[in-house]
Amino acid sequence: MSTLVIIPTYNERENVASIVGRVRTSTPDVFVLVVDDSSPDGTGDIADALAAADDHVLVLHRAGKEGLGAAYREGMRWGLDAGYDRIVEMDADGSHRPEELHRLLEASESADVVLGSRWVPGGGVENWPASRQFLSRGGSMYSRILLGVPVRDVTGGYRAFTAAALERIHFEDVESQGYCFQIDMLRRAFDAGLRIVEVPITFVEREHGASKMTTGIVVEAMVRVTGWGITGLPRRFRRRPEPADPVETTVGL
Repeated sequence: MSTLVIIPTYNERENVASIVGRVRTSTPDVFVLVVDDSSPDGTGDIADALAAADDHVLVLHRAGKEGLGAAYREGMRWGLDAGYDRIVEMDADGSHRPEELHRLLEASESADVVLGSRWVPGGGVENWPASRQFLSRGGSMYSRILLGVPVRDVTGGYRAFTAAALERIHFEDVESQGYCFQIDMLRRAFDAGLRIVEVPITFVEREHGASKMTTGIVVEAMVRVTGWGITGLPRRFRRRPEPADPVETTVGL
């Protein structure tokens, strides 16, 4: 399948060349789309130089900073219009290791949505304080309980979707930003009955630049997940027993 890896950027001049180069080295057949929100630090110019030197690197310039969700939505629509069969989400800061991308791609040969998971056997994190791990695990647990989605890593952002899956979940209607965007996409995929698979990854804390995590992102996720959980209660009680749901974990890839 033809694959497009979307990498949203905002002030990632220290990371963009490295992450794009690692993707191209580890998976030479894929195409990379850098979606830059007019970074004032010149990230977009670096991306343009990478694209000029490599026909598998493309750049989409946006007018300004509108958030992770908006960047992914525009990149996904671009990729679908261009005819790609499979679209991957990847962070620009190196926390999603391109060397593990093959795990997601292999699993997506027989799945609609593949999640790179930190919280399944074989997965993990590096250089995270206990407080950050607690926040991530707690957010996934809270979302899993309220939404009834039997996935270990609900908030992770290293994912692969087939083109058909994206169209079925109406991704362009997702208004959430930040980590809430990932939760929203996943709940839609689950409600649509898509086949979801988790594969283990190791998440590595960024070495350069500043994290985009803010209190507002956390609050948005809490508010929206709580609202979805309450309004979705009748549907959850009508849902089939969990063992019949199309979610599984693939380890050892």
